[in-house]
Amino acid sequence: MTLFGLDRREVETALTRLGVESDDGTTAELFARAAWSGIAEPGDSMAGFLVSHVGASGALTMLIDHWSTARILDAVANGIAGSDLQAVASQVENATARWRPRLDSRSALQQLSLAAACHATLLTPGNPAWPDRIDDLGLHTPLALWVRGNPAALRSTSRSLALVGARAATGYGEHVATEAASGLASRGFTVVSGAAYGIDGMAHRAALATQGTTVAFLAGGVDRPYPSGHSVLIGRIIETGAVVSEIPCGGAPSKWRFLQRNRLIAAVSEATVVLEAGWRSGSLNTAGHAAALGRPLGAVPGPVTSAASAGCHRLIREYGAVCVTTVDEMVELVGDSVPGAEPGGGGRSSDEIRVLDALSVRSVRTPEDVAVRTGLPVDTVHSALGILELDARVAERPGGWVYLPQAR
Repeated sequence: MTLFGLDRREVETALTRLGVESDDGTTAELFARAAWSGIAEPGDSMAGFLVSHVGASGALTMLIDHWSTARILDAVANGIAGSDLQAVASQVENATARWRPRLDSRSALQQLSLAAACHATLLTPGNPAWPDRIDDLGLHTPLALWVRGNPAALRSTSRSLALVGARAATGYGEHVATEAASGLASRGFTVVSGAAYGIDGMAHRAALATQGTTVAFLAGGVDRPYPSGHSVLIGRIIETGAVVSEIPCGGAPSKWRFLQRNRLIAAVSEATVVLEAGWRSGSLNTAGHAAALGRPLGAVPGPVTSAASAGCHRLIREYGAVCVTTVDEMVELVGDSVPGAEPGGGGRSSDEIRVLDALSVRSVRTPEDVAVRTGLPVDTVHSALGILELDARVAERPGGWVYLPQAR
């Protein structure tokens, strides 16, 4: 039995090697989505349009069987106003012309094999690890995501911030990135970025150093760490977080793909913060996607004489970005609580507020460590921890204490 010109058993075996569960009703759709990720460029709205109307399998069949534009229009005509059909017809013709040179089922099967070789997996809508927030991209939503690492880390982006900025970061920018990422990670936020040199790399490193979760989106295949100078860093992200791309394995990064990659960073995150950026920095592209999606947008100011911060100042002045200078202010972008931020201090004593601020969501800290961080006597720390435990703001774990964020 064949499937898109291939032995169906061969396709099923390739999906199984990826750890993707399929059955007679899903094999065709899963393979088709994998194939479409290599046929259409990222963000191709016409691919999204056809798949949303007839499914990935149906859309791939149209392409393989060389359906005429008129026949395709007949299949998707429901819901399209008559006055729009001519425009859609032109778009379909242009789209099929750019897709057909890449139409190769055998190549798609090879991409599955490359993914299995580097222990990547395929995520599609409906998978428990699929980041639902990414669906806000509408017709520009990726048809599939390729992931190395822990796919569940993508689900953790339900509580996340994107930290982005210039590749040519200054010492100031790198310091801000380190403080922001470590502070957010210690509060239980997933740090999302693009694994580039400069701000991105510092954000990922700081999150990892805090034993937090970080997710990196690449502009090429997940089997091709880019930039190559960050191959070790990307390997560390894979160990505890996730490295993600909508480009199948073997795909090379390009300028267009970097710009489209930025929309994914903005889409999966609750908010985006630009930490340092020049007047024409690519980070402003990510900020634009965040604003278009209605996501909160923050920018860290820098010296008014620094060209490296001119883009941040531009976002604040011209695009309504919120000026943020601390981790607490970044957290406020998503309306989350921060230690000691309850109205009037929530009735907390100053000692309790200081102890809360010294604790981490992820890293276990001993009372002695908290005493060093707060400047309080150890017995005062013990007393404050006992009161906070009664209010379910902290919890004791093997080896120490952790901070418990309040439910939203």
